Amino acid sequence: MPSDEEALEARIRDLPKVELHQHVDGSIPAEVTWELMRHYRLHPVETLDEMRRRLELQAEEEGSLLAYLDKMHYPLWITQFYENISKVTEAIVDEAAAAGVQTLELRYSPTIHTFAGLTPRQSIRAVLSGMNHASRRHAGLRLGLIVIAMRQHGPHIAKILARQAISEAQHLHARVGVVGFDIAGPERGNPPRLFKSAYDIARLGRLGLTVHAGEDAPVEYVWEAVDRLGAQRIGHGCAAASDPELMRRLARDGIAVECCLSSNYHTGAVRRGDPHPIQRFLEAGVRVAICCDNTAVSRTDQVRESVKAAAQIGMDAVEEVHRTSAGHSFIDPAVALKDADQDL
Repeated sequence: MPSDEEALEARIRDLPKVELHQHVDGSIPAEVTWELMRHYRLHPVETLDEMRRRLELQAEEEGSLLAYLDKMHYPLWITQFYENISKVTEAIVDEAAAAGVQTLELRYSPTIHTFAGLTPRQSIRAVLSGMNHASRRHAGLRLGLIVIAMRQHGPHIAKILARQAISEAQHLHARVGVVGFDIAGPERGNPPRLFKSAYDIARLGRLGLTVHAGEDAPVEYVWEAVDRLGAQRIGHGCAAASDPELMRRLARDGIAVECCLSSNYHTGAVRRGDPHPIQRFLEAGVRVAICCDNTAVSRTDQVRESVKAAAQIGMDAVEEVHRTSAGHSFIDPAVALKDADQDL
């Protein structure tokens, strides 16, 4: 007879799950990164186990967002080429499907994949190619891409990326396409308001708007994301839980928070041992989604994240979150152009 933990995991594994916040660079299976590194003779160590230590956050490294982001350093060595980007994306989609994800939004920063000569648009298309190829193997899996502008690259690059994202928007193509726009990277010193022009462009291009805010910066950054950028969703948003007025605003306007439990403990956004603010969000009527952030860096998947959430909010709440968070997805296949042939 299965234990309570095994029964809970089995119940979650069978649950149709929604993933709205998962990065490509931090989610490439370690085996795939290792295979490509060995192919190009770029592997800095001699075994896969040694490589895992460089790709996955270790216990002694927890508590710093910059240390967490540094784990995406090595994959960039091999994701500068169209076919490699497409291949790793397929592997990520396959893993998500195996975990029972039925709605998957991946997010990706094109500019950090252009060092070997790809243009930003080619970089975007490489990910979409992988998503489209993978979609053939996973009938019924809803897929969409969110393009990220990195804060440290500045507002001008963000505007360029917003236009590039629109050129590959789902509603302009008969295939999986770009469905949203985001800013990510080091928060402090790069307030959301500086990126207003880029978000204005993305909004005019009918892209969904999400913002990394309140992960490693004060609550004011979340306010700016809502008031100045018109965010429909907030990535992480941990700082928002300390502001009752902001919580009421998020609840009133139906702005969902993308909660990444493992990642938030790993980066120090939530202190180890403290309850995750997902409980406070739900109690305040704020919509939430349970998200992985970076499956490789955090050694997780949607089943593990949902089990972790169930330990804090209960299984019934987890089931309700996955039911309702599907309604906050930016993916809308109905708006895609109809065509018999998929443009890959």
